[in-house]
Amino acid sequence: MASEDPEQLHLHRIEPDLNMRRFYALALQPTLFGGASLIRNWGRIGTNGQSMMETFDEPEEATAALGRLERTKRRRGYRDADVQARS
Repeated sequence: MASEDPEQLHLHRIEPDLNMRRFYALALQPTLFGGASLIRNWGRIGTNGQSMMETFDEPEEATAALGRLERTKRRRGYRDADVQARS
């Protein structure tokens, strides 16, 4: 399932049987030099979690990295945050 805004993605993985309530957020932001940064934020829902920023020379490289991370997280059971809220 593709996200409507490819520059931001917010995923949740909630499994009460395993006491698991996690989030994973991805965002693309332009740099001052024409590149792009991929900002990741993850952790347990209700906490600030951890963050990581990866900078790319070309915006297309950052978009490709976002797509790879999204596919990986979806394979591991993460779903769109708004879909989780409705379930």
